Parts: sequence; structure tokens; C-alpha cells
Amino acid sequence: VRRLAASAIGKLAGLADAATAVSALSLTLRDSHPQVRQYAVKALKAYGTAAASALDDLRDIAANNTEKEYNRRDAAAAVETIEEALRLQASGETHTCQRCGAAVAPDEFARSMKMFQRIFCDHCFDLTYIKRRNFETRVEVQKTIRTTDGTLVQSDGERRISEWLAAHQIAYRYDDRLRIVEGRQIRPDFYLPEYDVYIEYWGMDTLDYKIGMLIKQQMYQHAGKRLISLYPRDKPDFDTILSEKLLRIAPTDSASATSTSGVSGATRSESDTLTQKGNYT
Repeated sequence: VRRLAASAIGKLAGLADAATAVSALSLTLRDSHPQVRQYAVKALKAYGTAAASALDDLRDIAANNTEKEYNRRDAAAAVETIEEALRLQASGETHTCQRCGAAVAPDEFARSMKMFQRIFCDHCFDLTYIKRRNFETRVEVQKTIRTTDGTLVQSDGERRISEWLAAHQIAYRYDDRLRIVEGRQIRPDFYLPEYDVYIEYWGMDTLDYKIGMLIKQQMYQHAGKRLISLYPRDKPDFDTILSEKLLRIAPTDSASATSTSGVSGATRSESDTLTQKGNYT
């Protein structure tokens, strides 16, 4: 609930009272749950110059070696965006909308970069947002299979993966938008934050789908990300395949290694030797 609340406040940037929103999000940066902190960080990024008061806290998160790696990365990105908005405000410089060419104010810049990693004026931001929401609605309609932990997925293969992860107490994010390449977002089937591993279930066999699959795989490789690719033919062996491949990779936070029900037995140094980033497993 706290994570969703932080996300909602971020989406209200430009509509909600900025001072009140930033104050609430700044408190959420101290939440005990790392994913709640992550959503607060991302939401603050959308408030641009109004989030200047949170810069010190964001810098602390970015520099904190005990913080989750994904939170450190997102905090650094938020600091960069907010500082750029402040710089633009102070200098009087403007960016131009990539869609219509109109001048973009500093806070418009911050909001559009946070949401799309593109520069849009508020008008084009709204149009792009609606277009994306229509696409996402079509995707959501296809999520009709409920897993044992309540997640709605699109296929039997995804259901099996979800339930395997849940059975082994491995936290995952399903079908979330993530930025792994500068300027581009993707929606991996599964992302395992503790392992910094992506899982894709390539469940279709059409030409267009295969082209999209190759493009997406190249993006993972270009970004140096660990990817586990699974196919319909693998379904009878999911348990063996996932166990063997995740055994090579230690969680990014060693403290979480004891919570993965025996799946992870490798140390961090062992995993770096066995599975270098950018390899396909």
C-alpha cells in the first residue's frame, strides 16, 4: 500500500500541491521496505525543482553502500534530473518538446524524463501518456491467469515461473516498466531485485514476436544485464532450469541470501566468476 501511495503521488506531479507531495515523499524515503523507498525516489524525480529539499536525502541513498543497488541507481538518476531542472531554472535555458518542438519548462522536463525518458511539453506528455495507457490497458486485459500469490499473468508459462519464484521465497516484479538502456524503457516478464536478474518467457512463435524478442534480447545484452530466457519447450523442466541458473548468481544483497530457501548457495565472488553481466543464461 505504501509503495502504491508513493507511486500515485509521483503520477500527480503537476497536479498535486508540490510542497505537500515532496514533504510526504521525503518521509517515505526512510521507510523500512526497500521497494517503498524506490517508489518514493522515483516519485520525487517527477517534481523537478520542487523536490530540491529532498536532494540531500537522495544523495545519501545514492552513496549508501548498504542500500539496495537499484535504489542507489534510481536515487542518482533522481538527483541528476532535479539538479538539471534547477540548473535550467537558474540559467533560463529551455529544452524543446521532441514531439511538437515547443519550449519545455524545467518542471515539464523533469516530469517527462521521469515518465518517458523523453522530453515533452505538458500537452504532448498527456497525449503520450494516454496512448501508453491504452496499450497498457490492452496488456492488462490479457492478464487472466491468477497465480498462488495472487499475481495476474498472461500465460501458463508465466504462471509456472511466478509460482516457482514464490515457492522459493524469491521476490520478483512482474511486467513492470524498467529503464535498462538510456532513453528506453522495457517491460520484462520478471525482474528479481535481490539478484538483479531478468526472466523472459518467450511464449509465441510469430515472425513479429520473434523480431521483437531479438530486439529486446539485444537491449539486455547492450545494457550488460543478466537474462534468463525460457520457452514453451522448457515448461516441463522449469524447476531444474531455474534452480541451476539461479544457483550461479548470488543475490545482490548478501543479507538476503538466507531467505531464498536454498536456491542460492554461491558467494558473490563465485557468481561474478560463473555468470558475467551481459551473458545469456
